[in-house]
Amino acid sequence: MDIILVALAALFLGAGAGYVLNKILSDKKLKDAKDRADQVLEDAQKEAEARKKEYLLQARDEIYQQKKEMEEEFKERENSLKKQEARLQKKEERLDSKQEKTAQKESELVDWEKRLSSKERELEEKDQRSEELLREQEKKLQEISGLTAEEARRQLLEDIESKTKHEAARMIRQIETEARENADRKAKEILATAIQRYAGEYISDQSVTAVELPSEEMKGRIIGREGRNIRSLEAATGVDLIIDDTPETVILSAYSPLRREKAKQVLERLITDGRIHPARIEDIVQKVDKEMEVKLREMGEQATFDVGVHGINPELIRLLGHLYYRTSFSQNVLHHSLEVAFLCGIMAAELQMDVKKAKRAGLLHDIGKAVDQEMEGPHALIGSDLAKKYGESKDIIHAIAAHHEDTQPQSILAILVQAADSLSGARPGARKELLENYVKRLEELENVATAYDGVNKAYAIQAGRELRVMIDVDRVNEDQTYLLCKNIAHSVEEQLTYPGQIKVTCIREKRSVEYAK
Repeated sequence: MDIILVALAALFLGAGAGYVLNKILSDKKLKDAKDRADQVLEDAQKEAEARKKEYLLQARDEIYQQKKEMEEEFKERENSLKKQEARLQKKEERLDSKQEKTAQKESELVDWEKRLSSKERELEEKDQRSEELLREQEKKLQEISGLTAEEARRQLLEDIESKTKHEAARMIRQIETEARENADRKAKEILATAIQRYAGEYISDQSVTAVELPSEEMKGRIIGREGRNIRSLEAATGVDLIIDDTPETVILSAYSPLRREKAKQVLERLITDGRIHPARIEDIVQKVDKEMEVKLREMGEQATFDVGVHGINPELIRLLGHLYYRTSFSQNVLHHSLEVAFLCGIMAAELQMDVKKAKRAGLLHDIGKAVDQEMEGPHALIGSDLAKKYGESKDIIHAIAAHHEDTQPQSILAILVQAADSLSGARPGARKELLENYVKRLEELENVATAYDGVNKAYAIQAGRELRVMIDVDRVNEDQTYLLCKNIAHSVEEQLTYPGQIKVTCIREKRSVEYAK
């Protein structure tokens, strides 16, 4: 029993001691937690205070920086306004606050506007006074000169136009002189090379119109009973037979050389055969026509072979053969075409162009002359139509059409054919013309020049290849002489037709003569 009581007492004591100890530990923990909480709170307060101070410092720095930037911006504006306000000499003092600066700027701007308004009024008054003075001066000038303002303006414009023309003439002359020196030198080299390399014979064929007879008795047989033989012969060949007192000779007259040649062969065969009557005449004419067609085609083929061009339409080849019986100023057209073809080829080689195309254009350039007696229009355009019809290229067609400038040249090949055509036709002895036509052409050439005001005399020299014009010194100055020369050359191109080119030389000189006695 005592043991139990002791145990109970020990239990209660232990429980009490445990409770007391637990309470002591709990209180200690609470105190420690409270101390830690107070410490955390204190640290937080300190940290907050520190951050607050930091933020305040940053805010102050930002405010200071903004204030500084604003002050710098205001300073820049102030300096800019100082530069713009050139009439202001007193410098502005720095302001301590934004309000004072703004108020001062507003005041200065108001003053500046007032000054500007005053300046504008002064300028308007000056403009009015200037206009009044100008009107007074115009009235005085009109009274002194006797010219109205419109007349004075017109006279001034005329003077300016005259001076401008003179300056333009000088510039044109300088530019053309430089270009001409280079172009002429190169052109002369090419043309000289072409002429040296091609030394063709001078061609000056005369149409054969006389047929020799074995005896005078043959004239009667050619005429026939009641003239039936001669009428049949003329009807079949298209030529006129002239039988006169010329011994043992019959004259054939026709515009076409080809017809004369056919009639000549027919008549010679009839004379050789001895049988002369209408039926026989018709048979011989048919045979000669067939033989001539073959001959013409062979001559055309030979021409293409000599030049070295191929693929030409057979009809064009036949027309080339016809050119053998066609003359221009007594120059055989087929020989002229061959010569132009060779010259075109030589010049094309010098210019690094297509030589075969150049030769082809040169050979066909006068193809229109084979049919120009049957068709209306310039032979150059007729030839271009034929070339187009028989499948030639556009370059060849254009070169044919433009070689006499019936069409404006648009290619180097066309200009090349022009030059070769002029070289072939313009050489001394290559062509002939009647004396009357020659004299008339020279007179027309001189009249073109003398029609201009300021020309004293004009002389056509070197067989019409050069026109020398004597200029009146007192009426035409040096610059006008240059323009006058160009105008005369242009008029010659428009009004006259001529082979090759004509050189126009204007001479303006003043001579002073005195005699020592």
